[in-house]
Amino acid sequence: MPKLYSSKHIAKVLQSKDFLYISQRGSHVKFCKYNKNTTLTVIVPANKKEIPYGTFKSILRQSKLTEEDFNM
Repeated sequence: MPKLYSSKHIAKVLQSKDFLYISQRGSHVKFCKYNKNTTLTVIVPANKKEIPYGTFKSILRQSKLTEEDFNM
């Protein structure tokens, strides 16, 4: 079974990888990372102790990070 991460841990890792907190609407938080040619936007469910693995894979795809980046 894959390791499940909390939304707090995911937000901490995203901010350490230069993603900026933009806004929160309801139970979802928006983070963005601005590069010269692209903008990466990641939506993370807020206040969850365990993010489902499929949702975590979607966060990885949106952020272009690897699973190893979250193993701190």
